[in-house]
Amino acid sequence: MLKKKNNLSNTNSSLPQRNGGGRVLLLSIIVTALFVLGALLVRKCSEDKALLRLQLISNNAIDITPSQVRSIERIGQWEFLAISDEELVDTIRHRTLQRDDRLVRIYHGTLRLGIDLSLTKEGWVFAHGDTVSLTLPSIRLLSNHFIDEARTRSFYESGRWDARAKEQMYHKAARQMRKRALTSQNIRLAEDNARLQMTALFQTFGFKTVEVRFENVP
Repeated sequence: MLKKKNNLSNTNSSLPQRNGGGRVLLLSIIVTALFVLGALLVRKCSEDKALLRLQLISNNAIDITPSQVRSIERIGQWEFLAISDEELVDTIRHRTLQRDDRLVRIYHGTLRLGIDLSLTKEGWVFAHGDTVSLTLPSIRLLSNHFIDEARTRSFYESGRWDARAKEQMYHKAARQMRKRALTSQNIRLAEDNARLQMTALFQTFGFKTVEVRFENVP
């Protein structure tokens, strides 16, 4: 009977040793799982950061929408240079037996040079990165009605002159004003002003560099 009791005692004392080994194994599995999970989380965070950096880089590209382009085109005529002019025009009508008739008139006008944005061609705005390239219509006279008829006056008049004669003088004055205004120097000055104003406009959209060129005069 004493030996049997001793056997039972020995059996009971070995059980805690086997349970301790199981706990160690379970603990090792948990630690390994946590390590793997931590590695996966670190990798995921790194991928998210890389994706965020990629998104930030791609968002640096500046874009201008078609509706914004249409809004600019609806500006229509844009004046970049105004030239005030005064022309003296005279005409003589010869008479055989009488004194010649003479009419001298002074005309005042303001000629406005600029571009008509409604004449832009498809693709006149081309954006690439932080740079935008613009192709503008050529500088031109924005209106043919530039003579202020209210300020026209006769400087000298002898004889009788009808409306047809005065109309011919009006057109002669207009031709002289166009010749004085549409010089290469004035056109270059208007182009320079256009570049300045277009650059200021498109920089408000976020572009750092604005390239401007003009179509060839037809």
